[in-house]
Amino acid sequence: MHQATTTTGGHLVSKQRLLVRRLLQLYAGLALYGVSSALLVRSGLGLEPWNVLHQGLSERTGLSMGLVLTLVGAAVLLLWIPLRQRPGLGTVSNVLVIGAAMDATLALVPDAHALGVGIPLMTAGIVLNGAATGLYIAARFGSGPRDGLMTGLHQRTGLSIRLVRTAIEVTVVATGFALGGTVGVGTLLYAVSIGPLAQLFLRVFAVPPASGGSTVVATARPRGAILRS
Repeated sequence: MHQATTTTGGHLVSKQRLLVRRLLQLYAGLALYGVSSALLVRSGLGLEPWNVLHQGLSERTGLSMGLVLTLVGAAVLLLWIPLRQRPGLGTVSNVLVIGAAMDATLALVPDAHALGVGIPLMTAGIVLNGAATGLYIAARFGSGPRDGLMTGLHQRTGLSIRLVRTAIEVTVVATGFALGGTVGVGTLLYAVSIGPLAQLFLRVFAVPPASGGSTVVATARPRGAILRS
């Protein structure tokens, strides 16, 4: 009886530690995502697709990019209702944390006025974005609002994830560019590198299951798990 109680207590402690690790990964990933996006903004060499839209809306409304990101995320989350998607802690936290971290970083980091500064900022932003994606997704607290929109449309229309994702991102980039968002070499490099980077960091930050099984989160390129902000 004593041994059984000890074993049960050990499992409970293990689960609590695992939960703490997952929460730390979740919020570290979201904060780092906001930081990485701000670095891409300050590089002046191009943004990830959704942030092209956010920057364009920011230019038109006078609101900060972080606030626009939060408002757009909340609006996209409302679209989950007809698509019958269920938000998780990560979904709600995504809406609240990334924009705040982005605005805080933008307040601290000045614009790059030379390629010698812009290129390192762009490179750091892309790599950190991949790391943030790995941290956030591996924590397994639910997808971001924009990912849920993508998977929801996939389920409702029967179209492939790739086609839905491409259509959404082309639309937001085109709209954001028309509104004044920055499209450049950073946008292209982000598009071709975020998949491999996210895959790498998903493995690095994989959280083992409570049962002590495999730590592998993904063995192929993630199709719909990339966090979009």
